[in-house]
Amino acid sequence: MNYFLTIDNGGTNTKAIIIDAQGHQLGKASFGTKRLTPQPDFQEIALTTLLTDIGHVIQKALQNAQIMPEQVSAVAVVGHGKGLYVLDQNGKIFMNGILSTDNRAKKIAAALNRQVARIYPLSHQQVMASQAPVILHWLKENQPEKYRRIGYVLSNKDFIRYLLTGKIYQELGDASGNNLVNLDTGSYDLHLLDFFGIPEIYPKLPPIIHATDYAGEITAAAAQATGLRQETPVYGGMFDIDACALATGVLDEQLFSMIAGTWNMNIFPSKKQAPITAGLMNSIFPTGENLIEASSPTSAGNLDLMLKMLLADESQNAQANHKSIYDYLETMLENTNANYAQLVFFPFLYGSNVDPNAEGAFIGIQSSTTKSEMIRAVYEGICFAHHYHVDQLLKVLGHPPVAIRMSGGACNSKQWVQMFADVLNLPIELTAATELGGLGGAIACAVGSGVYPNFLTAVSKMTRVVARYEPREAATKIYEQKYHVYRSLLQALDGNWAGLNDLKRS
Repeated sequence: MNYFLTIDNGGTNTKAIIIDAQGHQLGKASFGTKRLTPQPDFQEIALTTLLTDIGHVIQKALQNAQIMPEQVSAVAVVGHGKGLYVLDQNGKIFMNGILSTDNRAKKIAAALNRQVARIYPLSHQQVMASQAPVILHWLKENQPEKYRRIGYVLSNKDFIRYLLTGKIYQELGDASGNNLVNLDTGSYDLHLLDFFGIPEIYPKLPPIIHATDYAGEITAAAAQATGLRQETPVYGGMFDIDACALATGVLDEQLFSMIAGTWNMNIFPSKKQAPITAGLMNSIFPTGENLIEASSPTSAGNLDLMLKMLLADESQNAQANHKSIYDYLETMLENTNANYAQLVFFPFLYGSNVDPNAEGAFIGIQSSTTKSEMIRAVYEGICFAHHYHVDQLLKVLGHPPVAIRMSGGACNSKQWVQMFADVLNLPIELTAATELGGLGGAIACAVGSGVYPNFLTAVSKMTRVVARYEPREAATKIYEQKYHVYRSLLQALDGNWAGLNDLKRS
């Protein structure tokens, strides 16, 4: 029997998941990603204790799966895209990792994106504040002593793979989604680094590997920290959106993959590339096709933060009664409808998908507004932010998909999944695995180790649809009106957020 271990390091939680060759999830464990916010717009993670923390959840996952470490056939790492993880020239950690929700370089990104036509024929990417070359530009200008120490530039999952194997590589999917790769050649391009004003970084970009490539083995030090058997094979792994798309069976244009987690991710694989006028991102999917992406940090992470702001006491009371605040919220959603919340929420607490200066906001609060209305508006606002991106994908594709395969933390709420179907007016399908990043990593292991010959076969054996939510006509009509108001308000505020930003910093 083949058992695969995936380490899934997201912006909200870090997980270890055990999955067999039939796609069955046997055990998992997790811990909250230890975010650091040293100042506004900064989102970091301490790296010196990360291997130890991961080791603990690996051991718990093995216990929960009731298998021994030597039974693990292979390991893969799945991680959040974008952000920045660096080592010095000796492969040592010297600064925090920078998460994909980091927004310190938003002014630099906005200025560069106005010139993106210069590089779009190479990278086929827009410029975003959390991309590695943008953050590197910021470091060069603001923390030159750290910039000069950089010896290797990595993505999140490539850094964790280095902790496990001692080998330094960049996986192609991540690199191609981070404005580092020429999508036509599949290799780094110095013209891109020149554009970002960081040409000296070029020799610090590690060799590129693919998701299913053998990338090393568990070292003695990693075995001691994790409990895994030394010399266990480790494969390239994936950018989390690639992993979730594969795990939900999204292999071509018939289906969209939508991830409602820390980030709002909406994607589909295609033989063509999105044009510059679409305002979208292209990257290289593990199958070799293009992955067309519309994304922003405007999804379920906003709900978590608003619950801390608005329902801290309620959360404590629920915990004292051995319940979850989400049980209460599920009941609230079930007993309210699309007409209930008469206000609009912009889910821009970590960044926006419109004006780069836009921030989170409620519009329409009155003296009679309740916390429940505000929280339901948060749910709806996140759906509307996804709607905005799905509209962008539909313009490129030219027709609706057969369905949207959904993943991410929002899938834990049946009522919220139904709301997504109603808001988008498209069927939403869920697959059997609850940890889709984990399944995606297992698929990479299964193909890399030869258990299955290719992704198509692996997906057919390891992925199963277990639920489908159809849009409800009455709710859809109401949400169409609300979404029109949402878009109209955004349009009215476009270009007017900078003054608020300046006021907060004065």
